[in-house]
Amino acid sequence: MVAEGLLGELIDAFSDLPGIGRKSAERLAYHVLKIPRSEAMRISDAIRRVKDDLRRCAECQDISEEEICVICSDDARDRSSICVVEQPKDLRAIEESGSYLGLYHVLGASFSPLEERGPEQITLHKLIERSESDDVVEIILATNPDFEGDGTALLVTEALSTTGVSITRLARGLPAGGQIEYMNRSILRDAVQGRSRFESVTGEE
Repeated sequence: MVAEGLLGELIDAFSDLPGIGRKSAERLAYHVLKIPRSEAMRISDAIRRVKDDLRRCAECQDISEEEICVICSDDARDRSSICVVEQPKDLRAIEESGSYLGLYHVLGASFSPLEERGPEQITLHKLIERSESDDVVEIILATNPDFEGDGTALLVTEALSTTGVSITRLARGLPAGGQIEYMNRSILRDAVQGRSRFESVTGEE
């Protein structure tokens, strides 16, 4: 039986979300129906506040509650490097790794002419402006290791060619604990081409 009316509208709304099929949308809708009103209103209010109160950071273009995000306003961050990512979720992943203490720049999309996403759809002009600062020494390209990510990295590199900053890209290769026989060709190619000098870890001076 197909739900109609208000319940049907809620199911339709959930099914419009990415990765949510009709069955999952129905489960979510019935869950909302049976939980206390206060809990449902908490979810509703959280959605409203996200839409009303979040904005793009004026510097890095990440999602922020303030005009300047907490990372850009942190004086302890290394301001000589900017890590360029495609989406805010990529920034979150790098931050959670604890491996980087510099600044970021969120492009907002990848460069994909086939899907009509050109330079005007990404925040390239702002990145160029930031790169011309005397403080910035290195731009780290952290775009996805796929066709669109490679195209985006090339576009950014060409756009920054006159700024004089050093442009690097995240290393690619074999994951720790992985076995070579199970790696696909692109991973093995990147590992071979990106090989580095082997450093002994025996503790010998």
